[in-house]
Amino acid sequence: MISLPPFNRARVLVAGDVMLDRYWTGSTSRISPEAPVPIVKVGADRALPGGAANVALNLAALGVGTQLLGVIGSDEAGVLLRQRLVEADIAASLVESASHPTITKLRVMSRNQQVIRLDFEESLADEAAFDRAVFAADFDRQLRDVDAVILSDYGKGTLSDVATLIALCRAANKPVTIDPKGSDYARYAGATLLTPNLAELEAVVGVCADDETLVVKATQLMLGLQLQALLVTRSEKGMSLLRPGQPALHLPTVAREVFDVTGAGDTVIATLTAALAAGADIEDAVRLSNLAAGVTVGKLGAATVSPAELRAQLSPDRGSEQLAMSEDTLLAWAQQQRARGQRIVMTNGCFDLLHVGHLRYLEGARALGDVLIIAVNSDASVRKLKGPTRPLNTAADRMRILAGLKCVDAVVEFVEDTPARLISRVLPDVLVKGGDYTVEQVAGHEAVAAAGGRTVILDFHNGYSTTSTIARAQQN
Repeated sequence: MISLPPFNRARVLVAGDVMLDRYWTGSTSRISPEAPVPIVKVGADRALPGGAANVALNLAALGVGTQLLGVIGSDEAGVLLRQRLVEADIAASLVESASHPTITKLRVMSRNQQVIRLDFEESLADEAAFDRAVFAADFDRQLRDVDAVILSDYGKGTLSDVATLIALCRAANKPVTIDPKGSDYARYAGATLLTPNLAELEAVVGVCADDETLVVKATQLMLGLQLQALLVTRSEKGMSLLRPGQPALHLPTVAREVFDVTGAGDTVIATLTAALAAGADIEDAVRLSNLAAGVTVGKLGAATVSPAELRAQLSPDRGSEQLAMSEDTLLAWAQQQRARGQRIVMTNGCFDLLHVGHLRYLEGARALGDVLIIAVNSDASVRKLKGPTRPLNTAADRMRILAGLKCVDAVVEFVEDTPARLISRVLPDVLVKGGDYTVEQVAGHEAVAAAGGRTVILDFHNGYSTTSTIARAQQN
């Protein structure tokens, strides 16, 4: 049985194409009179580490000691990226280029849909972009303090001299994993492991119509490049691990629902390498990365995975207990999520008898952000609201059941009549309530709005209610 390795004892260096992911989010209510395009009234501006910096963010989320080496411009985007990395406790060594901007992807969003993406970048493969000798020397210096290395290649030019970095890793006897780009894989010869997705692999070896063809072609590539392993991620088909002289390991996907595959490759290589650095064997490391991928695709946007989420995948009962938190633990957890760029969604209720309407409502709430917190009425609070015969289930049991749902990330109890005080302490990015409320009636909406968040009313699903379920049971 797989166990979670001691991630907090591992140190990993990430080098590659760092970026800043920006999100401008707002409402859309009309079409521009100047052109047939929607007008987005921007109300929120989020800036998150992207590219190799998102790989580093995934490592930090696991508790790994993380170092990052990359190139940024002398601009506002570079300043923002540095700030976000400091907040995530990532030791970043970022070379500033005087001639090239920080690679930035700006997404304009409305109603959870991307309206347009604007890219700001110039190829760092240009010899004048930065001093590669200085970069390699810094890389070599940092190698001494880490257990493993990730080279995150997004094809932007930072790793145009990747062969030199691989040679340095081999000389220092440090495992080096690479997320490759392009069709020239010869430049990655001698690496420990590559993690191409199926489309990237087929661009190099040709179409792989079935498992047998994939194994043959991927094995030939692996042996030709003198790799120790090759991991092919295959979207809904899971992933396949190839090793010299051993049978292929095909792992099915573990995702229950897929909201967004953005950044899933970053999560895979980060989890895999973190596990190797922490002492896991390669097969267990791949299995953990597959579990992590299943978690992250259930979130919107490039997301990270915590040890608690992985632990919940390995041991659902134990994980459910850990997701039910005290208020102080929740506040510390929420602060960690916010530092990692996660968008926090919060809702509340009695949730006495869970039914399909509840599940659809909670899945809809989770889709509005990255993590979902549920505040649950105490038993005394339920009695005040529902009468002396309720609740049917204790607060502890209700919290345990909610924590077992895939779409729930944290559960906390509140003892007051409303969760307004708790909400004012958590200050979620999105506060959610069911469709029989108006925004003005939602407890805590003023504090959330004052902090720059928003309140969303979701429609209830007709035909489902705890009261009607109890009535039907009594009639029967």
